[in-house]
Amino acid sequence: MARTADKVESLVAEDSAMADVLAVVYDRTDAGDEPIEWADVNDALTSGQWGRLIEKDVLTSDGDEFRLADPDAVEAALEDDPTTSVSTDDDTDVDIDDDESSWTMWDKMAALGSVGLFLGYSQTPIRNAIGSTVNILVGPLESVLPFYVVVMVLALVTGLYSTLLQANLMNMDKMSAYQQRMKDIQEKRKAAKERGDDEAMERIREEQMDAMGDQLGMFKEQFRPMVWTMFLTIPVFLWIYWMVRDGHIPDAEWNIVVPLAGDVGWQDGVAGPMRMWIVWYFLCSMGFTQLIRKSLNIQTTPT
Repeated sequence: MARTADKVESLVAEDSAMADVLAVVYDRTDAGDEPIEWADVNDALTSGQWGRLIEKDVLTSDGDEFRLADPDAVEAALEDDPTTSVSTDDDTDVDIDDDESSWTMWDKMAALGSVGLFLGYSQTPIRNAIGSTVNILVGPLESVLPFYVVVMVLALVTGLYSTLLQANLMNMDKMSAYQQRMKDIQEKRKAAKERGDDEAMERIREEQMDAMGDQLGMFKEQFRPMVWTMFLTIPVFLWIYWMVRDGHIPDAEWNIVVPLAGDVGWQDGVAGPMRMWIVWYFLCSMGFTQLIRKSLNIQTTPT
């Protein structure tokens, strides 16, 4: 009954008055041995508090009466100080702590570096410097393979490390905990609205305000691997841009035959303003990324 224990602790953590409520229910059910009705406790509990116990499944229906789902969990909660946690679907407790989502110094440096690399798209000297530097590594490959194949190889490499970065830098358990908490709040709000419990609605609104901090935590978790992906991918993208825009591709490799568009040049627009080299790179990158995720069985979304 680990989930019931979590719910009991969560109740007390959200509202300290619920400790007294649980004590009354625990006492009047003879430590959980006897069933209980609303009439048995309406002198000590509000209807909202009674509804919270039912909503959280601390009390379970037993015909026309109710019983404590886990008397031991209630007893433990009354004896010990509760700790706030979120229980995910796999019954694993994950503490929501925004400090753990804080970026390290290296993450911040990668973000700053990504911003600087973006200037290469508009500043020719920066683009030339980055393109010629990357060409030291990619140039030997480009000299033996057609340009479109080189782009495919680069798309494969960038897809591989972006997937690995996302899988290793994003805490999926924490992301799941964030989503589970928001889901629980929505379910509680719906239940309180259906029974017309204004007191519970007010508490839920306060809980929603507290949960706004979780949104920032989710953003940090999602954006952290993206920063490193951009930091490593922008130089590759700038090298392709440098090759195409500054005329470093041999004339014999300037055109490529693709479905629907036919024989087009790398600078030709094939999807509105999107140039062929951009479309080709993104198609290859998306295709290889999906294959990598499936083949390595890497989860990149919370469950």
